[in-house]
Amino acid sequence: MQANIVLLPGDGIGPEVTRAAVAVLDFVAKKYEHQFDYSEQRIGGCAIDAEGTALGEATLQACQSADAVLLGAVGGPKWDDPNAAVRPEQGLLALRKGMGVFANLRPVRLHPDLAAASPLKPELLAGVDIIVVRELTGGLYFGEPKGQDVQNGVRRGYDTLMYHDYEVERIVDLAFRLAQGRRKKVTSVDKANVLASSRLWRKVTMEVATRYPDVALEHMLVDTAAMKLVTGPAVLDVVVTENMFGDILTDEASVLAGSMGLLPSASLGAGKNGLYEPIHGSAPDIAGKGIANPVGTILSAAMLLRYSLGLETEAAAIEKAVYEALSDGCRTRDLGGELSTTQMTEEIIKKL
Repeated sequence: MQANIVLLPGDGIGPEVTRAAVAVLDFVAKKYEHQFDYSEQRIGGCAIDAEGTALGEATLQACQSADAVLLGAVGGPKWDDPNAAVRPEQGLLALRKGMGVFANLRPVRLHPDLAAASPLKPELLAGVDIIVVRELTGGLYFGEPKGQDVQNGVRRGYDTLMYHDYEVERIVDLAFRLAQGRRKKVTSVDKANVLASSRLWRKVTMEVATRYPDVALEHMLVDTAAMKLVTGPAVLDVVVTENMFGDILTDEASVLAGSMGLLPSASLGAGKNGLYEPIHGSAPDIAGKGIANPVGTILSAAMLLRYSLGLETEAAAIEKAVYEALSDGCRTRDLGGELSTTQMTEEIIKKL
């Protein structure tokens, strides 16, 4: 297979972990006789510095025409001024919207040998295997109007939380299809006791559920879901929720695995082109030190092979190699080990 992959290393540790994932992809390409062609583009803070915008039009067009996009991370203290007209995160939001990727999939699986790295008691972690399906292009992050102004001498900031029925339907339908291949349970997270948008979410979810009589549906308020993640996460299978709730809950769920550096994500739309990235941020405090955990990005590359390129065998091989490396005690510093980013990557490649 020949595939065109756009690389968006971004800021902070983004370039380091992206290089690690590319090394794994190159090994896979050689072993399984594929050809992966890469085009590197700017996004986030580095794009602001070079182009004055967090996402240039040429970069967006390259991403739209690629077979898949692999992203590192964006942002950092240099660009954190709340008064700035252009911020790194704007590039990420524009990229998601421009690529039409409305569904963010974040799997949370526990490696048994890493139970001690989690702040939760080991007995709560047994059997945890969750996939969170987060709506990615609607809600507060994209709703209009939004802004700041002054009325009668009082400053105010405002955002609009809005969802349309079709936005809810397509993300919930995806969650049910995923559940059919898993434990056949969907937990829909909302705030229907307070928010009108959540009441629409719940109504449309119930309508979609009638198409999948083999899948159990439960509704859960977001505050209850936050509690459930740390008191009984093993009961959750497929969790589907709106944009901001999903953003917060998936970061909370990352502590179950022991480190944000371990978890991948895939952002998908109607076509095969997808956006793949680890869930962690740019970690500017360790950028350039060569100690970042590359596992989340490497597993994101595995999801890229599975969902955009249809290479299930190759994706499973990467996941197996990561699992075996962790089983053998390979650890970066965030997990209490001493391996560098490069050394951890080399250990995974050895398992391949």
